[in-house]
Amino acid sequence: MALTRRKFILGSLAAGGALVVGWSVLPPRQRLHTEEPLALQPGQAAFNGWVKIATDGTVTVIMSKSEMGQGVLTSLSMLLADELDADWSRVTYEMAPIDKIYNNVSALVDGLPFHPDNQGLVRRAASHLTAKTVTHLGVMMTGGSSSVKDLWLPMREAGAAARQMLQTAAALGWEVAFEDCRTENGQVLGPSGQVADYGSLAIRAAGLPVPSTIRLKSPDQFKLIGQPTHRIDSTAKITGAAQFGIDALPAGLLYAAVQMCPTLGGRVTRFDAAKLTAAPGVRHAVAVEPLYGGTGGVAVIAGRPWQAQNALKDFEAEWDHGALAGFNSEAVMDQLTQTLDDGAKGFSYHSTGDVDAALQGAARIVSADYQAPYLAHATMEPMNCTVLLKDGRATVWVSTQVPSMARDAVAEVLGLPPAAVTVHVMLLGGGFGRRLEVDFIAQAAQIARATEGLPVQTLWTREQDMRHDFYRPACVSRFAAGLNEQGQLLAWKNTSAGQAIVPQVLQRGFGLPGGGPDKTTSEGAFDQPYEWPAARIAHEAVDLPLQVGFWRAVGHSHQAFFKECFLDEVAHAVQADPVAYRASLLQRHPRHLAVLQRVAEMSRWGETIASVAGTPARARGVALHESFGSIVAQVAEVSLRPDNTTRVHEVWCVIDCGLAVNPQLIEQQLESAIVYGLSAALHGEIHIVNGQVQATNFHDQPVLRMNECPVIQCAIMPSTEPPEGVGEPGLPPIAPAVANALFALTGQRLRSLPLRLAQA
Repeated sequence: MALTRRKFILGSLAAGGALVVGWSVLPPRQRLHTEEPLALQPGQAAFNGWVKIATDGTVTVIMSKSEMGQGVLTSLSMLLADELDADWSRVTYEMAPIDKIYNNVSALVDGLPFHPDNQGLVRRAASHLTAKTVTHLGVMMTGGSSSVKDLWLPMREAGAAARQMLQTAAALGWEVAFEDCRTENGQVLGPSGQVADYGSLAIRAAGLPVPSTIRLKSPDQFKLIGQPTHRIDSTAKITGAAQFGIDALPAGLLYAAVQMCPTLGGRVTRFDAAKLTAAPGVRHAVAVEPLYGGTGGVAVIAGRPWQAQNALKDFEAEWDHGALAGFNSEAVMDQLTQTLDDGAKGFSYHSTGDVDAALQGAARIVSADYQAPYLAHATMEPMNCTVLLKDGRATVWVSTQVPSMARDAVAEVLGLPPAAVTVHVMLLGGGFGRRLEVDFIAQAAQIARATEGLPVQTLWTREQDMRHDFYRPACVSRFAAGLNEQGQLLAWKNTSAGQAIVPQVLQRGFGLPGGGPDKTTSEGAFDQPYEWPAARIAHEAVDLPLQVGFWRAVGHSHQAFFKECFLDEVAHAVQADPVAYRASLLQRHPRHLAVLQRVAEMSRWGETIASVAGTPARARGVALHESFGSIVAQVAEVSLRPDNTTRVHEVWCVIDCGLAVNPQLIEQQLESAIVYGLSAALHGEIHIVNGQVQATNFHDQPVLRMNECPVIQCAIMPSTEPPEGVGEPGLPPIAPAVANALFALTGQRLRSLPLRLAQA
């Protein structure tokens, strides 16, 4: 992998190199203008890197974040359109080119391993340096529930700057003072009744200097922001006009099916290409190497997708099964537990007081081990990518969360300069972190060599998708809590063990050695608001050959289950109400306390659940968790079916995510996260035997069905704070809320996922 300027400087930063010290104190790079001018259609004018206005009044928002169902096209367009005072009915979007101003800054800054309560000098300095680094040398990326937070200011500044330029153009034309004009609904209004549509001003206004001072609206002036607004892409999705990666149809399109080595990371050593190419409709059969952490195999290219897939039905090959040939997930759980048994202390992400002394002096100690399995992403749209290699250039159509990494991967595979690769970012049929990887994109680029001059779409089957994922790491967590005679918490000690994702991502994505602590291993355990008098929360990173990846909510997805269930155990040990016990540990965190109290009110916590004759008994459980800057509390009401499986009837959910840009989208994302989280809590588990994933499709890796879905009630706390994450924070509390409800109902404390009660 070639050494680039980005890799060199990032590597120097990771090593603490002095070369960046002087550079780090320079002002941050601007995020308003692209290095290359935006492409324009006839009648369009670009005001900056985020907005174009046409002479017919159409406002086009340049979208640097990928839409994967979270509604980001709408929420980000609202930010710009509100500051622009645009006519919302004339707002559309187009996907951004690859440029530094579109790099994701917030996600990387938020990935620093600091406790949210830590706002000291070291954190501020580290955040500044990280922001500067990724602004110059980072990646375009959609993830970490960071889209609105990352572009809260850039989008608004872009809209406000364009508004001021339009107002200036009108004032100059009317020969009146700028201050005597105002904007409203896509028009500039003059002091004597003059009216000019934005379209009539666009060309002239775009040629004016960008204002040196950009005047942003105050929250009381917002007209779109804060309002429930329908999705900007709804009509296209309803009519079928929306284009996902799988819908790419360039002229002359061929289709590739792949059969990868059944062992993760393996490669093909021999296969009968002549037999494959003899199948009806087949044009080529080629070997593909494992790249970017993926698995090697064989691709068959045909004129129709079913022809390519049929050719591989009775496929036989000789395989090099590689380093994972003896890898077993059951043995991993034993290894992680043994790591803790051997006294691993791990890297301490949060420490206060002398926890060992506090435990020694405790009147009572409560302890427990928890564990969570590997998990697949199982996006509704399987992995796919279309590539055209022609005349020394490559064009790519792909659903991806990382367009710049996708471009670089294709360039490297095909031996092209990055400037010779054009990436068309399509709508994503689910991402959840899986499309942060570029293995399937690099694979599609390899396959495109065989069809040079014609585009080819590489499309995985569900089985290939399920068996060749980058799985959420398995994890084991050990707790000990010390209590005094009155049941008050004196000490909280927690050490977990599992793989670290970030070092692997740095290696497979950038060719960099992963150094330093990986926050995602312990997030959800250490970065919580509970006021522990003495605490030590640590993680022991265990190096294993399996490639793991980011999964929705990442470490929070399992650490919240561990932490919130164990806290319930402590409350039960002292015979305290679970809500009241949590509240006692939140006296210096009023926002968290308010969220907890609100969900208790909504769910009528403490009231006896009315029973109906002939129906199973029900119980409720609660969980509170902070992730991606947002605070979420949930209460789940459950019962048992005759076969002793869990039925979740109702979920109450409250979020404080700062200012709610679009309450309707926030509620949808909370519902989505709860459903996705319930799928994992009740069903999710990937078994790996000798390096081979045993699950093949949804029949043995189920997702929540409609008849299983609970009634979900959501509430959003009012706030004037800047917006925080929404796409992921609704997921972490659901598993512990359900597990705690099951304990209240049955007396069984479930300490591993998925949640399965002992059979009567």
